[in-house]
Amino acid sequence: MAQDRPTAQELIEAVREFIERDVMGALDGQQAFHARVAANVLAMVERELDLGPASDAAELARLEALLGRAGTLAELNAELAKQIRDGALDRRLAEVLEHLRRTSRDKLAITNPRYMQGRPRGESAVADQG
Repeated sequence: MAQDRPTAQELIEAVREFIERDVMGALDGQQAFHARVAANVLAMVERELDLGPASDAAELARLEALLGRAGTLAELNAELAKQIRDGALDRRLAEVLEHLRRTSRDKLAITNPRYMQGRPRGESAVADQG
């Protein structure tokens, strides 16, 4: 059962900040590199907790509209891949590409938001949240 405070996100943030503030500066070489990797992983988990649900919901809505049926994210992604392979969506290529672009932007906002700096973001559920 989840506790009220601190939340999982607050705990992850506290550990990441401790690593960045107190640990990384005291280390060098391979240990400093590993500490930096650990802080980056924790930052990614923070973004996943914050942005992931909206990103998944937006992706699911786009897939349902594109494929014309309901299902889980995994089911609909498998169906999308099948229809792309089979050529069933060739006439709707612009819609497929727009879905894939938005999905990719949302995933990058979680895994590596610095990659998107200076590039047009377009519309995405994650970008709409800030």
